[in-house]
Amino acid sequence: MQDTILKIENVSKFYPGVTALNKVSFEINKGEARALVGENGAGKSTLIKCIMGVERPDEGKVLMNYNGNWIENTNALEAQDHGVFANYQHVNIAPDLSIAENYYLGHQPKTKLGMVDWKKMKEDSQKIIDKFGMNVDPLAKISSLPIAMQAMVTISKISVSDDLRIVIFDEPTALLENEKVDTLYRFIDELKSQGVSIIYISHRLEEIMDICDSVTILKDGTYIDTKPIEEVTKDSLIHMMVGRELSDIYNIKRNKPGKELLRVENFSDSSHFHDINFSLHEGEIIGFAGLVGAGRSEIMRALCGVEKRLSGDVYVKGQKVDIKDPATALKYGIGFLTEDRRADGLALNLPIKTNVNMNSYDMISMGGVISLKKETERAEKYSKDVNVKTPSIMQLSGNLSGGNQQKVVIAKLLCRNPDILIFDEPTVGVDVGAKQEIYKIMEALTAQGKGIILISSYLPEVMGLSDRLFIMAQGRITGECDLSVENDLKEEDVLRKASYEG
Repeated sequence: MQDTILKIENVSKFYPGVTALNKVSFEINKGEARALVGENGAGKSTLIKCIMGVERPDEGKVLMNYNGNWIENTNALEAQDHGVFANYQHVNIAPDLSIAENYYLGHQPKTKLGMVDWKKMKEDSQKIIDKFGMNVDPLAKISSLPIAMQAMVTISKISVSDDLRIVIFDEPTALLENEKVDTLYRFIDELKSQGVSIIYISHRLEEIMDICDSVTILKDGTYIDTKPIEEVTKDSLIHMMVGRELSDIYNIKRNKPGKELLRVENFSDSSHFHDINFSLHEGEIIGFAGLVGAGRSEIMRALCGVEKRLSGDVYVKGQKVDIKDPATALKYGIGFLTEDRRADGLALNLPIKTNVNMNSYDMISMGGVISLKKETERAEKYSKDVNVKTPSIMQLSGNLSGGNQQKVVIAKLLCRNPDILIFDEPTVGVDVGAKQEIYKIMEALTAQGKGIILISSYLPEVMGLSDRLFIMAQGRITGECDLSVENDLKEEDVLRKASYEG
């Protein structure tokens, strides 16, 4: 019988309006590779944060067997001291330091005189580089490396530790080239042979079947089941992850599509998306579904001039346009609600009034002088239009709930009266009531003849709201469905196309 290394005991975690985890319990054995699967929003990331000591459960315990004693890691440094390490989905390294400096950051080898032993650090780093098949100089600055190589550095960095107990991999292959995936597999096998336990998170179910010994399924913050890998199939996992019907919450009024507002032809960049073609019409919602790294957000960021495209054409109302920056996108009537409202959508330390008008002060200014009356009037009007719940438009945006923050961002976009609105994950981190309000806003906008592009990782949402659905995998469109006609489309069907390995 294997020794248990980790116990998750009735763990719950609450955020304002959201139950991220609800009484989750399971165990992981020493030397076991455990897959953790579920849709976006299932609670995987929150649980990992609790295991890493980054977050503390509001209820329940995360217990680790450390040399025969059951302990709780109260913070991230304590977890690392006890051999718990994580390779996160987003590259987490110091870009201005070299590979060697990143490997040994905080624990550099020292000479007898107590100075940093740069020679030894370089030599030891070279051994790790050779082991992982990376043809790079250990003194090369991280920022000079391709993103795939940066991802490989973060993976190989784990091997520097001489006391590994639990290693968490969060979508580790999302940025890796094919040949490096095999290197990762060998590394995981090596860790397992040393008795290290693996928690493996991936939307690529084929990887899970190849790598893992068992799988735990989460759905909507609740524990569903844990099964040996030989007792599941890809189809059965998909069913356990999504097996539910669409709710009436998405029953918004549909419109007959009008004139073409936007057409994108042969859209490509250097690495994230390739040969993308789609159109958007008046009164229409088109949805983009896909897994992590599919390229959905990158397309929209390039469309709005936030990032560069390599090739392709964009037409707005039949006119070919060249959009090089977000200001130009706004000029052509394209508004972009970004995925991260706190980082990119709002100035949290400024009041609602300022945030709402932020993109449109030129519309209420003359000779460089802002009309304070119009500033207040517009802020009050658009805040009311989207039902921002606040006692005053002078309330700091950072003090609002997630749902009300999102509505402020929407109000900011509407100030420009765009005809084309791109909503990237518009309901992330908001409660059910706020979600319904955002859906009603979308309904009202399409009734006015505006077109909406919706990106959502939550399948019921993107399928329930979209008139047409584009499914993406690995930077390409792998499926297109007219949901007004094909109303029997299942979540399982979308996931299969989104997990396409081609």
